[in-house]
Amino acid sequence: MFRLAPELGVDLGTANILVYMRGKGIVLREPSVVALARQSRNVLAVGEPAEQMVGRAPRDVVTVRPLSDGVIADYTTTQKMLAFLFDRIVGRKRLLRPRVLVSVPSQVTGVEKRAVLQAAREAGAGEALTIAEPMAAAIGAGLPISQPGGNLVVDIGGGATDIAVLSLDGLVVSESLRAGGCRMDAAIQRHVKAAHSLVIGDRTAEEIKIKIGSAYPLERETKLRVRGQDLVSGLPRTVEVSSEEVRGALSEPVLAIVEKVRHVLEQTPPELAADVIERGLVLTGGGALLRGLDQLLAAATRIPVTVAEDPLSCVALGAGRALEAYPALRERAQSKLRVSHG
Repeated sequence: MFRLAPELGVDLGTANILVYMRGKGIVLREPSVVALARQSRNVLAVGEPAEQMVGRAPRDVVTVRPLSDGVIADYTTTQKMLAFLFDRIVGRKRLLRPRVLVSVPSQVTGVEKRAVLQAAREAGAGEALTIAEPMAAAIGAGLPISQPGGNLVVDIGGGATDIAVLSLDGLVVSESLRAGGCRMDAAIQRHVKAAHSLVIGDRTAEEIKIKIGSAYPLERETKLRVRGQDLVSGLPRTVEVSSEEVRGALSEPVLAIVEKVRHVLEQTPPELAADVIERGLVLTGGGALLRGLDQLLAAATRIPVTVAEDPLSCVALGAGRALEAYPALRERAQSKLRVSHG
């Protein structure tokens, strides 16, 4: 019986990696963390088991996030992570190497894009192509991007935010901001250290963001007890942090996103801008879940803002659905390569 090669859509994110298999949907959702033996650099764990080791591992184990700001920061570890995950999904002893479509930021450089493609091939992919993250996010959110008309999507990932106006299956205006959920976590860590002389880890900062973080004043402000290490004594200590001060800590990365959205709108052609005013802005990515961000963007842009139904999965879903057009994507990529060498 003739078998087709597995086809995978990959959301290769700074914070999380999601994989969509054609015909099955999303088959993998793991943190983008790898645990390595310090001396041999052999992979000990990938994903959730590796994340559980962050800050808790013995000296002979190192935990690594191989992606930063939405692109590959540690090529070798990224390749090992992808190989480990491909083996888990399609099996180590596979007869057919999978076709892979990987999402990348819209403003990724040629060098960064080639690194992603090479890492995917060395990890076991038979063929590999890339898709711009805002394109994948828009497809995953169900926006009618194949029709004439402006669609504005803001995808806020762990390491990068992509903002784009799409029409007729193309990016009309797009901007990338090397800031996302991880920069928000870092802002919370800095604030807690400066205001309370308390050192907290990445996971604690993310927990604060999820539980009491916001971009817009809440109807009912709240507080959270936070444990960390006293900056002076080095001993464990607990402090109380308020939602108001967390919102203040988040203002810098949040306002950077708002300003970038306004800049994209200023560059949008008038006819498409009119469509955007009517259709509104759609938020995707994990950052879309920050409370009040939709209200802040609506107030700043004066257009309706909605959060996608499943913002965390939009890029992976979009990359998966785009696999149906894989031959056309491959031909388009080859045409661009011929033009660049022509």
